Amino acid sequence: MERYETFEYDVLVVGAGGSGLRAAIAAMEQGARVGMVSKSLLGKAHTVMAEGGVAAALGNVRPEDNWKVHFRDTLKGGGMLNNWKMVQNYAQEAPERVLELERWGAVFDRTPDGRINQRNFGGHFFPRLAHVGDRTGLEMIRTLQDQAVKMGVNVHMETTITRLLQEGSAVNGAFGFDRRSGKFLAFKAKAIVIATGGLGRIYKITSNSWECTGDGFALASMVGADLIDMEFIQFHPTGMIWPTGVMGILVTEGVRGEGGVLKNNQGKRFMFDNVPDRYKGEFAETEEEADRWLEGDREARRPPELLTRDVVARAIRMEVNEGRGSPHGGAYLDIASRRSADYIKKKLPSMYHQFMKLANLDITKEPMEVGPTSHYMMGGIKVDPDSQATTVPGLFAAGEVAGGLHGANRLGGNSLSDLLVFGRRAGLAAAEFASKKSSWSSLDDSEIAQCLSEALAPFSRAQGENPFAIMQDLRNSMQKNAGIMRVEDELNEQLDIIRKLKVRAHNAAAAGGREYNPGWHTALDLPLMLEVAEAVVLAAAARKESRGGHARLDYPEPDPAFATVNHLVRRKQGVLAVETAPLPVMPGELKEIADAKGAVS
Repeated sequence: MERYETFEYDVLVVGAGGSGLRAAIAAMEQGARVGMVSKSLLGKAHTVMAEGGVAAALGNVRPEDNWKVHFRDTLKGGGMLNNWKMVQNYAQEAPERVLELERWGAVFDRTPDGRINQRNFGGHFFPRLAHVGDRTGLEMIRTLQDQAVKMGVNVHMETTITRLLQEGSAVNGAFGFDRRSGKFLAFKAKAIVIATGGLGRIYKITSNSWECTGDGFALASMVGADLIDMEFIQFHPTGMIWPTGVMGILVTEGVRGEGGVLKNNQGKRFMFDNVPDRYKGEFAETEEEADRWLEGDREARRPPELLTRDVVARAIRMEVNEGRGSPHGGAYLDIASRRSADYIKKKLPSMYHQFMKLANLDITKEPMEVGPTSHYMMGGIKVDPDSQATTVPGLFAAGEVAGGLHGANRLGGNSLSDLLVFGRRAGLAAAEFASKKSSWSSLDDSEIAQCLSEALAPFSRAQGENPFAIMQDLRNSMQKNAGIMRVEDELNEQLDIIRKLKVRAHNAAAAGGREYNPGWHTALDLPLMLEVAEAVVLAAAARKESRGGHARLDYPEPDPAFATVNHLVRRKQGVLAVETAPLPVMPGELKEIADAKGAVS
């Protein structure tokens, strides 16, 4: 048998972003020995790309804000498909998690009287996003990383997990490899936390970095964990679409929160014409009222550019489809004519500097050309709302890879506080689970042998296929057939494409050695990417309506029959299948909060 090195941890955290780091900290606080696997370098997590802020009802700008309003906004934004208990836990705990970050050294922007400042964001009734300019995610990672390293976390950087290992139905370890040396690694673990982030790289146009290939969803599914709400993928409305050097890079929602407006090729602010009925009365109907709101008039209503992301993304797509789009298939986001250059550079420094450096585009002088880009997965691994436990014993999940909090659509800023609240809960629960085991289970030699065989197989296929070509075909076809607008025929076509790509992936070849070999890495990514792509398409085909981030051209309206069910994707006898599950029943007192209009006391 090929040689491999073995490590033993009470809790193994797979993923080193915000949720993974917060889980590791929580587990170590309970005395657990924690190992962390990072596909990239520590500090390079995709969390750093979250720019606008972290949502929490601190009430620093508007004292009327509280957890109940945040609870209502999150449920309403999610089309009421969220797990209500998860939303309650989240809204109630988010303020303390932000204050905890501050105690650990995070430096937030301040109000004139010295409190953490909060900005406006789409879907939030009050200014709620605590922020550090437009680089909040970077500050979060810096703070959490310093805390975890200080506590003694063991980090395996540039390491990819290819399989979770099991004893009976429970997980007892993981298998992977060091991307630098090609050496194989096995991890014994009493509990495992999956915190691997999103799946945006299964699409051609995405804001996600190279690591976001959906590993965690697939790893969990392959050992029997349920996936939930996999049809709901958020296409962020304002990703750069031109120049090509910045294509896919997000323009933070903070640009609109600071006064930026969306215009079509006729110079019209089209979002005033795109306010859904459910939001009538909550958003300004004139530019004058919208401007008054931005200047702090508490009697005025919010600008329609601050509608939820699904609404804004579809409005941009409609402008393009009807011939009013920008030259490269999007819309114009203009803050240059709305705010002074000094204001933009102070409030949005990263936006200004990155586009100047990467594209020679001065956002203080000219509008940006933006359009929808694959950004965030609302669904994920089904978890218990209190412990983050999956349906597989010993396996927990947190962050973007876990489903339930966001329902059909995520509000901007909710992702960063999601990482803090549920990363902590997952770490605490995993440590408690691990504490009940006196020793590690022995790893099954035959299971390890199978993992080694699968990992080495690409080197034995001298006449096999190019893995990069297979990945490109997957990403192009997902963009075309399962992107922002979907229809039955194209979803069925995509399922057929995925079946054929699985055969091709089984024949993916790698040449050369195992050290720093991206062809080999891609060949091993493909089975996981295809697993998660199939789950997305199956769930999208099953939901025959449009709701939140899931839009069907052949079923353009919400259907009451789907308003109270989640879709689960389960692996049975080696095949993925979709089942429906009723939404948990919300208690009456919380239903009153969810249905309330305006502020909630």
